[in-house]
Amino acid sequence: MTPAGHEHPSQHAPELRAVARHVGRRRFLTQTAAAAAVAFAANLPGAGVASAAELDASKITENPFTTGVASGDPLPGSVLLWTRLAPAPYQPDGGLPAERVTVHWELAHDERFRRIVRRGTATAHPEFGHTVHVEVDHLAPGRVLYYRFRAGGWISETGRTRTAPAADAQVSALKFAAVSCQSYTDGYFTAYGHLAQDDVDVVFHLGDYLYEYAVNSAGGYRNYTDRVIPELYNHETLTLEDYRLRYALYKSDPDLRAAHAAHPFLVTWDDHETENNYADDIPENDVPPEEFLLRRAAAYRAYWENQPLRRPQRPAGPDMQLYRRRQWGRLAQFDILDTRQYRSNQAYGDGSDLPGPDIDDPTRTMTGESQERWLLDGWRRSRSLWNVVPQQVNFSQRKLDIAPVARLSMDSWDGYRASRRRVLDGAKAAGVENLMVLTGDVHVAYAYDIKDDFDDQASATLGTEIVATSISSGRDGADKPATWDTYTGANPHMKFYNGRRGYVTVELGRDAARADFRTVTAVTTPGAPITTAASFVTEVGEQGLKPA
Repeated sequence: MTPAGHEHPSQHAPELRAVARHVGRRRFLTQTAAAAAVAFAANLPGAGVASAAELDASKITENPFTTGVASGDPLPGSVLLWTRLAPAPYQPDGGLPAERVTVHWELAHDERFRRIVRRGTATAHPEFGHTVHVEVDHLAPGRVLYYRFRAGGWISETGRTRTAPAADAQVSALKFAAVSCQSYTDGYFTAYGHLAQDDVDVVFHLGDYLYEYAVNSAGGYRNYTDRVIPELYNHETLTLEDYRLRYALYKSDPDLRAAHAAHPFLVTWDDHETENNYADDIPENDVPPEEFLLRRAAAYRAYWENQPLRRPQRPAGPDMQLYRRRQWGRLAQFDILDTRQYRSNQAYGDGSDLPGPDIDDPTRTMTGESQERWLLDGWRRSRSLWNVVPQQVNFSQRKLDIAPVARLSMDSWDGYRASRRRVLDGAKAAGVENLMVLTGDVHVAYAYDIKDDFDDQASATLGTEIVATSISSGRDGADKPATWDTYTGANPHMKFYNGRRGYVTVELGRDAARADFRTVTAVTTPGAPITTAASFVTEVGEQGLKPA
């Protein structure tokens, strides 16, 4: 949460604002109109400045790979590789002219690139902030691969990625990590340094990859004494340039760079990649909807540019289909949700409140009708042993006090109980036996049994929810926050609660799943060690968390 009432003078191009004012409240009218609107602020390749001469990469005199490399969304025969050219990442233009640059890439079986699988070239377009997305297809499934980029005489660090197993493969195990909430100003990304050394197959990022708030010259609680963050970071993000710069700051962090280079990521957003607690086209603060949709378009564009995402996720104006399905052989199906872009406005404000009739209103939705139908249809067709739902906000009931009628978070699924009921009924109707929900957002680690009726602990356990604590948001935290006794007492299905920073790893197997909650003692100072705070297992066909 952040205090309401921020006011910002509009910094968007007048032409873009003029287009926005002439379209409906809920959406820019068509994808064409949306793309045309954003084109006023930043042209797409193929028009305008895209026709400018190509920059001779040999003239790049400083290392352009300052924001590292990444890979994402592995498929059985394909990997997605990402990088950005930015020799001066803290400048609006990244230190390059508005000219396209040819980037060479290599994919190999080995770290020394002696056994090349594929190589080619891609274009870093200025219209996309000189980011590069390379989709390499026709690869063998279930393989570990290494990749790197070259621009002129500069060679990037080496990244490690993998293809997913074949769709019908009888995979015996998968180990993944889940991370969330990485406020730069709240501390160092120490947990990412440890995650880079951890043995996981993929990483799920569950949202709040960046925060829109101002970053002061000392980097907030990082309290830098060896560098000064430029003044252009000391305001809230509003424009495409603002969001691009913020990604450059975050992605230049060495621990985040190391984690991206070590593992493929599957990403989804929450609110702070755009604005705190927004809901669909409704902003946190009282600004006209067309103003907010402009901001959302800028935020979504920068998100796609700076994440290892495939072509179907490229936004059109303020619209971007981020929800998608990924398989890991017959072992697991991952239904990655977007609980921000399509949700109804929060009931009774976006904080905590006593439950009222609105939270049980069946016309209100967390996911939007289309995404909800897609999720339930996908479960009905699933042939996977595990059905895992990476998403953003707390799914299980979480009473915030021990009163007979307890307060609930209106921004979480507790504020959308009818929507949650439909999802759980859909899981039951589809015969989903091994359901796992992955969650971020709350800056603590929880482990829940998902009950058919959260107020009746004797009711069936339909699955488990694993809540990944934040990487840095919330600063150092504590093993037992002040609310520990209240929350664990009010919610008997909450099997674990820890308030330190870190991440969680989950190993899915044919017989059980194991979750290990990994925490660091501090993030306001660098270099803290990592430990396992707790471990739990849940068995195939008999859901319910037990200490490991």
